[in-house]
Amino acid sequence: MAEKLYQEEALSKSYDSVLMRRLLHYARPHWRSILFCIFLLALLSACGLTMPYLVKLAIDQVIAPATQGQVPRSELLSRLGWLTGLYGLLIALNFALGYWQTLLLQQTGQRIIYRLRSDLFAHLQRLSLSYFDAHPVGRLVTRVTNDIETLNEMYTSVLVNLFRDCFSIVGLMGMLFYLNRTLAWIALGMLPVVFANVWIFRGLARENFRDMRTRVAGINAFIAENLSGLRTIQIFHREARQIASFTTANRAYFDSLWWHLQLFGLFRPSLDLLASFALALVLWRGGILSAAGAIELGTLYAFTSYVRQLFNPINELAEKFNLLQAAMASSERIFQLLDTEPEIRDREGAIAPPSLVGGIAFDRVWFAYEGDNWVLKNVSFQVEPGQTIAFVGHTGAGKSSILSLIARFYDVQRGVVRLDGQDVRDLTQASLRRGIGFVLQDVFLFAGDVRGNIRLDHPEISPEAVEEAARAVGADAFIRDLPGGYEAQLTERGSTLSTGQRQLIAFARALAFDPAILVLDEATANVDSETEAVIQEALRRLTAGRTTLIVAHRLSTIQRADRILVLHRGEIRETGTHAELIAREGLYHKLWRLQAEQQEGLALQP
Repeated sequence: MAEKLYQEEALSKSYDSVLMRRLLHYARPHWRSILFCIFLLALLSACGLTMPYLVKLAIDQVIAPATQGQVPRSELLSRLGWLTGLYGLLIALNFALGYWQTLLLQQTGQRIIYRLRSDLFAHLQRLSLSYFDAHPVGRLVTRVTNDIETLNEMYTSVLVNLFRDCFSIVGLMGMLFYLNRTLAWIALGMLPVVFANVWIFRGLARENFRDMRTRVAGINAFIAENLSGLRTIQIFHREARQIASFTTANRAYFDSLWWHLQLFGLFRPSLDLLASFALALVLWRGGILSAAGAIELGTLYAFTSYVRQLFNPINELAEKFNLLQAAMASSERIFQLLDTEPEIRDREGAIAPPSLVGGIAFDRVWFAYEGDNWVLKNVSFQVEPGQTIAFVGHTGAGKSSILSLIARFYDVQRGVVRLDGQDVRDLTQASLRRGIGFVLQDVFLFAGDVRGNIRLDHPEISPEAVEEAARAVGADAFIRDLPGGYEAQLTERGSTLSTGQRQLIAFARALAFDPAILVLDEATANVDSETEAVIQEALRRLTAGRTTLIVAHRLSTIQRADRILVLHRGEIRETGTHAELIAREGLYHKLWRLQAEQQEGLALQP
């Protein structure tokens, strides 16, 4: 498996004003809650600034005079009680405000993330199939989970709490200069060194964040594919090789994460070291001033408390820059996905007919999935409503591509595909696909009950209609034998059912929606002969009056088709009924004879 499939393009945003405006757009509906959170943070900062000052007052105006006998005992107790009570009140108020602010902020952040995650998932549902052909599922899961959660940290920790840090820094610097200008300049003299440290860390951490996001997306993509293909891995005994490949990817992510931890392990202690050095200088100079009587002991205590507090929001700002870098990397990829326009879109003025009749026409159609690698070349044919048409040919002849073009999963490069005389590009995708029922070789069943898998929670399909569709395709008997019957819970992809049972449920699903066009793409390839006989009998009743398109390698299943189109290398080489094509002794006759010889050989084996 190519490693490039799991790698993402390197994006390089440390900050982008356009991205930030788009992130703020999602926060705009909650601006009242955000403003109130900022107001609460201002009150919290005020409480934090007031408490050391109360201790200063207690030391300078109560405790120090008391030790010198300058304050009567009764007045001492009164002043100390008043200051202690006010200090306790501030502690309680700080707790209440902090709890209220945190709860409100987290609730607001989760509401923003809820909307963003919903928008992203809805956008994924609208993207064309060609997008998923080129992007691993695990990488897209990373967008909806890891990257969205990173943005939650940005909204809750950066967007709002940034104001608290700013309030604290401004307030603390004001208090430092208010208490003593000399000591304030000594303390602030370390800030240039702190900012230089932050700047160096910013440069080192930026690339590390991008690398981590890329590698975790690659790991998710690798895991998703390997879990989906686990049966194949075990059949071909490739577990050791896949483990080795995962170990390589996992080691690369480990190394990137270890470098991240080393950066933080050095960065935070270095800031603490600078803070301690600044505090030591303040204590040294403050002690000299206090001994000389130039500064009161309570003022020195309050000053050292404010110095310790000053470096906390500076550290927090560095952390927030760290989160901002991660958010920019995540938002860039999220909005890159949101900005991806579906290749298949409804034209302006597209019509939505109430129902389809089932007439199909291909008029000189050329189609390629990529570049000029033509899968279909100048294909033209017409299907009348109610006809059963079969497509046969070697693998890669273009059979399934024709079916995809009818449902407009892809658009043609040349020519026109018409449905009931209308260019399929002039019909809305919803109305077009509502009238087409697909049964594929690889059946996908969702985790949930059997009834829900047949009706896909469509409100207009009643429980009775579900059971009628199941009976029509011969699925009712085995469904009722399941524990719970139609309410039986299926595991992911219906892994507890046999291949034939999953196929029968897929038939029931298609028929429950009563489509005008029934598409069977190798629908009976994985069922046994007995199940196939049941399905063929049901199809003879159900295809009456319904346009049916069949792709089949097993030619015995299409003998009763009204017309068979034989494709070879993207071109229609033969067309006619089974009998006509056999009599012509062309390509179809060769395919028929080859299969007959294979079946005869199997029958002769002991």
